[in-house]
Amino acid sequence: MPIKASYFLMVLIWSTTPLGIVWSSETVSPTLAVLMRMLVGLFLGGLIVAVTNIRVPWSKNACLLYFYSSIGIFGGMLLSYMAAKTVPSGIISLMFGLAPILSGLLAQQLLNEARFSPIKLMALACALIGLYFVSYNQIQHSQTQGLGLLYVFMAVCFFSLSGVMIKRVQIAIHPMATTFGALVFVTPLFFIAWWLVDGELQIDNWSAKSLWSIGYLGIFGSLIGALAYFHVLQNLNASTVALTTLITPSFALGLGAWLNNEALSTELIIGAVIILISLGVFQFGDKYLKRNKQRAKS
Repeated sequence: MPIKASYFLMVLIWSTTPLGIVWSSETVSPTLAVLMRMLVGLFLGGLIVAVTNIRVPWSKNACLLYFYSSIGIFGGMLLSYMAAKTVPSGIISLMFGLAPILSGLLAQQLLNEARFSPIKLMALACALIGLYFVSYNQIQHSQTQGLGLLYVFMAVCFFSLSGVMIKRVQIAIHPMATTFGALVFVTPLFFIAWWLVDGELQIDNWSAKSLWSIGYLGIFGSLIGALAYFHVLQNLNASTVALTTLITPSFALGLGAWLNNEALSTELIIGAVIILISLGVFQFGDKYLKRNKQRAKS
């Protein structure tokens, strides 16, 4: 697949995933909706691995990679689905846009990466201000929505932790093998979560929209999106990949307002703009200053 097509697919899928989560949880319980999504992804992933003869290693390092990947899938997805009952899809996407900043903080502790520069610290402070504006109406509206925001924040933490821990595993395997291996690890955990939290199949209540959303997320969110991401990561520089954290929340907010009638309050718009600018400064601020200094010297 051409790299441009992979990048387009990644942005499209990541932009629509939060709305798909909200729709799939409308008539299907959150724990069952995410379990069904994982089962679709696991079945199709196994089929692709079998047909294409992709080797899925089960060495100690490979299993460690699958386990670290499953941390982000289980914690990130389960909490996102639980939050989707009260938190609009655009806000879910916007808060996941903060993942690079959280990953940077975790990498300092777990990977001994360099401390944040002054400009990154400034971007972090501005992002927190933006997050306050985004959260203000939700928390003021009800305690339930405030709890939903806490779920999303915890989901982003799990997602960021997973990404950092994956970097500690030195192994090169096919992206499809990584995706399938992680699904093998995580799907039983979703079954246990559904069994403990819900454990019921209220099929009569399921709507076609919820079922189509589950199918879409199982095929595109769990499989094609992951493959497109790994393809982009292997062929484009980090700064280009980082642009997705600026693009997808903007699209997700627009789609939520257009297709799901999600309200765009003044506070939400102000907070979203602050967060997106902060992410831009965090990702590219140091490079911009360095480039200007080099130009001044020359």
